[in-house]
Amino acid sequence: MAEDSLKTLPTESSRKPRAKKAPELPILERRNWLIHLHYVRKDYEACKVVIKEQLQATEGVCEYAVYVQALILRLEGKIQESLELFQTCAILNPTSQDNLKQVARSLFLLGKHRAAVEVYNEAARLNNKDWEICHNLGVCYLYLKDFAKSKEQLNLALQMHRQELSSMVLGKIQLMEGETDSAIQTYLQALHLSPESTELLTTLGLLYLQNGFYQKAFEYLGNALTYDPTNYKGILAAGCMMQSHGDYDVALSKYRVAAASVPESSPLWNNIGMCFYGKKKYVAAISCLKRALYFSPFDWRVLYNLGLVHLSMQQYASAFHFLSAAISLHHGNATLYMLLAVALTYLDDTENAKNSYQQAASLDQTDPLVNLNFSVLLYNQGDKKGALSQYQELERKVNCLRDTGTEFDPEMVDMAQKLGAALQVGESLVWTKQNKDQKAKQKAGVKGPGTEQTPLGSNQALGRAMSSAAGYSKAALPAGSSAPVSKPPSLPLEPEDPSSSGSATEFKRGAS
Repeated sequence: MAEDSLKTLPTESSRKPRAKKAPELPILERRNWLIHLHYVRKDYEACKVVIKEQLQATEGVCEYAVYVQALILRLEGKIQESLELFQTCAILNPTSQDNLKQVARSLFLLGKHRAAVEVYNEAARLNNKDWEICHNLGVCYLYLKDFAKSKEQLNLALQMHRQELSSMVLGKIQLMEGETDSAIQTYLQALHLSPESTELLTTLGLLYLQNGFYQKAFEYLGNALTYDPTNYKGILAAGCMMQSHGDYDVALSKYRVAAASVPESSPLWNNIGMCFYGKKKYVAAISCLKRALYFSPFDWRVLYNLGLVHLSMQQYASAFHFLSAAISLHHGNATLYMLLAVALTYLDDTENAKNSYQQAASLDQTDPLVNLNFSVLLYNQGDKKGALSQYQELERKVNCLRDTGTEFDPEMVDMAQKLGAALQVGESLVWTKQNKDQKAKQKAGVKGPGTEQTPLGSNQALGRAMSSAAGYSKAALPAGSSAPVSKPPSLPLEPEDPSSSGSATEFKRGAS
């Protein structure tokens, strides 16, 4: 027992030295989890308090705290301050691709696209397989108007990762270059990846509508509204199609739904106004159009329509005011000058009316209505030689349009026949060849290549929708996609006998 109780005690030399306690060093990242938690919960005030404490404790060298603070400043609209903080992050960690991407993003938001391209290229050297960098480079080149490099980068982004975002921008560039078929194919490929994307469906519907494929346009717009019944762009486009077929009440019911979500939309109120114009409710039309003008005071299309409505109400001074304002904003529309000439005619300013007709004729080489109105004015002023010259130009344009299968408005045909008889040129072969069926059809004017006879009630809506949905922006869409409302008419003939009472009486309108 005694032997069992005996134990050998360690000597001094055999004892192991005890390890010293590690010093408590400050942990730079110890509050990162709390910063992240407040940020994702969007509790930005509490997040900024924790960031401040962290930066004070680390003497400003905590990369994550600086990074999140820069993100919060960007959300608050302080882009320059956020840029400086992201640059600080890039200095603290120069090998971080994310830091460089955020620096480039801030430069892009400040409009410094060329500087952003340089930073994105630097980030691409760290990782050349990042589709987001290629996409952002494509967007920057788009703003720099370098479409070739933009398409190259966007195609690289799509090769790395098939997604909707790059396809939308690529389609926008193709539309800007006039490659409509290529843009449609790009959107269709993107639609295979995102079949429920209302943005893609609406854009495709608008493109098919612009190109005259109404059945496909109905299909895609209908699908877009199926997935999102409150889709403003889809509702507006569908309303435009109904408006173009004269279904004003149905179109108004569609616009009523859209007005609940976007009550301050200028294109929406413009279209509502033109629906009332088609229903011959001119006071309501002016009220809606003036609201559209309030929301978009520099939109020449709204001014165009206001001038047309005031002409219909025989308020020629007001019509002159709005049409002059439209011309000052948009110089290249022949119909604006023709309507201005009509207003000037009724305001007894014959010389300026002639100048307006001449300007309209020089801008549009295909519209016979300009020459018809001009010829009537010259005939009423006793200039039969000038009237005959314009009448011959009218016949030339009609012969050209006849080859394209264009149908003419019965009122215009009737006025031309009367003018031919008054000028003693007999019944022209141009007009005797018109079919009775064609005369019976009610058209809103001559609809041929290059003509713009109808007010742009729906053209504005389609243009704006394309600009928003696909980044597509043009002065006007083809005449085939516009809503048929009343056309600017030809002026009535005055009798040669000045003592007669049949002077110019009223502004005559064709059927819509």
